[in-house]
Amino acid sequence: MVSTLFHGCYLQKRKPFRTHPYLRGIHVFKKILLAAVSSLVLCGVTFAQDKQIKIGIVFDLSGALAAGGSHAAYLGTKHAIDIINERGGVEGYKIVPIFVDAQSKTEVAINETERLVNQEKVDMISGVFSSAHCVPIAQRLDQAKKFMWASVCVASAVFKDKNLKYAFRAQVHSDQFGEASCRFIAENAKAKLGKDPKDIKVAVIYEDGPYGTGVAMGNETFCKQLGISVVLKEGYAATSPDLSPLVTKLRRAKPDVILHTGYNPDITLFLRQAKEQNLKWGALIGHGAGYGQFDKLFATFGADANYIYNVDPVAAQLLDPKTLKPGLGDVTAEMMKRYKAETKADQVPPHVSMGFNQTWIFLTDVLPRAIKKHGGIDSEALRKAALETDIPVGGTIQGYGVKFFQPGESMAGQNQLSSPVVHQYIGKETYVVWPSAIKSKDAVLPLPKGHGYAN
Repeated sequence: MVSTLFHGCYLQKRKPFRTHPYLRGIHVFKKILLAAVSSLVLCGVTFAQDKQIKIGIVFDLSGALAAGGSHAAYLGTKHAIDIINERGGVEGYKIVPIFVDAQSKTEVAINETERLVNQEKVDMISGVFSSAHCVPIAQRLDQAKKFMWASVCVASAVFKDKNLKYAFRAQVHSDQFGEASCRFIAENAKAKLGKDPKDIKVAVIYEDGPYGTGVAMGNETFCKQLGISVVLKEGYAATSPDLSPLVTKLRRAKPDVILHTGYNPDITLFLRQAKEQNLKWGALIGHGAGYGQFDKLFATFGADANYIYNVDPVAAQLLDPKTLKPGLGDVTAEMMKRYKAETKADQVPPHVSMGFNQTWIFLTDVLPRAIKKHGGIDSEALRKAALETDIPVGGTIQGYGVKFFQPGESMAGQNQLSSPVVHQYIGKETYVVWPSAIKSKDAVLPLPKGHGYAN
């Protein structure tokens, strides 16, 4: 039996029937032609996917950070890639993701990233949930001139004054988190709390890694600028087994509002020990990570999880599709459909939108331009394409636009158009309560009487 190579697919010639040589020749020709046509159809996907871009994607799929939002971001990322590949890829390139588990450990995240680059030979790195992982990974990849598209980590320290050349982030950054919660307080102080901003007392508590420290610095800076009194600022290790000393300090300080930045285990520990020690407050405002996972908060604390605030990029399903570029509402709906089908969950946390949106921006804006205009998928082509990104407000599923700070600027590589919102959990539903221009419900402030943490 003879095999003939036809554009990467093998056609096999069968033995002819025993008949007249002339007819036999026609018969064989027809069979070969039929087989060739069939092979063209069967191999059509192969034509479109002869070229590929290998993307190493780092998330925490196990350990404490997985439940804090990393697994949700991973699913959002995966679904975005699946949709793009189902549509035929990008400019003839199939997207080949190689997902790795950082196990909620910085050293594992670094080692896995190095393995992806040196052994798997990926074209670029994406993902990364924890800022503690993101800071060293971004610097190492930049030194190696390997392109990085950071999708979830928020610490401003990843980019601030680092002069990174090959790292980009369309996601919001921690300075914006810190500013958003303070502006929300200032704008609602008189109407909701019956006090001028200067009479409001806030406490800033945070896990002491790059993520918590960055948000807390923003909290302190912007609250003071707005005249709000910071009566306590205290950091702690995210792995601390006991936060009761912190709770004691909060009881003495008696803040009206607590601004907290943490992951999942430390948030759970804080809320449990606060209840045990009878700590009360008017409002608790979290800043992403564990505070973005309301289903887990509610499963642990029940009704006491109601009325918690969370500063995060908006969950895409909370935006009115009519305010976005035509077609993006359908993209959000497909994201929601796939996430719910895979997880059987009712709530779709913001981290799903983050993972999906950041991946979608790269695959539909940056990568096509790198291929068509800059000649390919190497780090230099991807860098040039990212620097030219100019997506207006309303051009992404999370509403904000994308335009990166340029080389030489303090935050080079960071999106200058990103913006978070303040969410509030009310009756198992999530609402946007700030900024006023897009809010879907008035904030419940202070906590209503009878609530487990109400003054």
